[in-house]
Amino acid sequence: AKPYGKTIIHSDADLKAYIIEFANGRKIKALSSNPKAFRSKEGKVVLDEFAHHNNPKELWMAAKPCITWGFPLRILSTHNGQSSKFYQFVESIKQKKRKWSLHSTPIQLAVDEGFVDKIFKRETTEEERQEWLKEQETDCFDDYTWKQEFCCIPVDESTSFIPYDMIVSCELENILKMPEEMTGDIYVGMDIGRVKDLTAIWVLEKRDNICYTRRLEILKNTPYHIQQKVLYDILSHPNLRRCSMDATGMGKPLAEFAQDKFGYLIEPITFNPKVKENLAYGLRVHFENKTVYIHSEREVRDDLHSLRRLPVLQGNTVKFDVERTETDGHADRFWALALALYASKTNYEPMQVETRMRRKSIDMTKGLFKKSNLDYFRNR
Repeated sequence: AKPYGKTIIHSDADLKAYIIEFANGRKIKALSSNPKAFRSKEGKVVLDEFAHHNNPKELWMAAKPCITWGFPLRILSTHNGQSSKFYQFVESIKQKKRKWSLHSTPIQLAVDEGFVDKIFKRETTEEERQEWLKEQETDCFDDYTWKQEFCCIPVDESTSFIPYDMIVSCELENILKMPEEMTGDIYVGMDIGRVKDLTAIWVLEKRDNICYTRRLEILKNTPYHIQQKVLYDILSHPNLRRCSMDATGMGKPLAEFAQDKFGYLIEPITFNPKVKENLAYGLRVHFENKTVYIHSEREVRDDLHSLRRLPVLQGNTVKFDVERTETDGHADRFWALALALYASKTNYEPMQVETRMRRKSIDMTKGLFKKSNLDYFRNR
């Protein structure tokens, strides 16, 4: 092959290309990504990192006519969300709307085909390969990078309720504390699960109107009596001011038992679309205003990022969705934190009733705190 170096191929438009000519007269022209460089050209076309081009539409319009005479066109790229033209191409192929050939090489497939062996320059064991994969995933820092850059999975950041950069901006190192180290007001949120979902108990310490994460308990497939024991240990802190608990479905008995034991300090919350919307937006406001800080942990970061905001055709309620996984649950940490932050806004004291009719005082306060405060304000 004879290298030509950088050659002007269109002087008026100031377009240049690196050209290599082979002995048989064939040439390879490495053009810039400027769509004008493709105009009036023909031959085999390769578009590299197409999803990350500044103007993929113009690039495609210029490249497509180049293969009119039967030349092949190859598009190579990692994903860049679900709004890119590359994503549209991939989905149309999967739906058999185009007779194109789709080839995906996620990192797992590359490892199976000997990628790690080439890196280590020897045959590796299955344990070594899995350890290498785990290390790469951990070093990606977030699920967004791992899925798109390594696993060929598009992630649409535009539908994420809380973006990664907002979450990371509220992370602090060495923020968790032992119970005896918590001297400020304590607020707790608990999202309850049993088999498919995790149980998450989030503990906040409030200082100068800033909420700091001090403890996060994650219980997977844990019997209720053990969950109750863990919860009661947390609620026994002398500085506890409020605990908001998921009282939906299987969470109702636990919330009732906790309320019977700790009284006005417990507020059961029954989830419905409107309540979830209020809780979710309340959490987001704290992140926007930097009035909550969390510990730096990938599982927490991905959980908070996992909530997706979906369009609703009817009504004014925003619909949220999240992908459930066997290991990470169903945004359980998100809802536990949202409940804890909601609890930090309500600091109730025991109600005292003075009346000459002693029996009436019991009736007047009976069940007063059984009803969710969220439901109270919604139904006023």
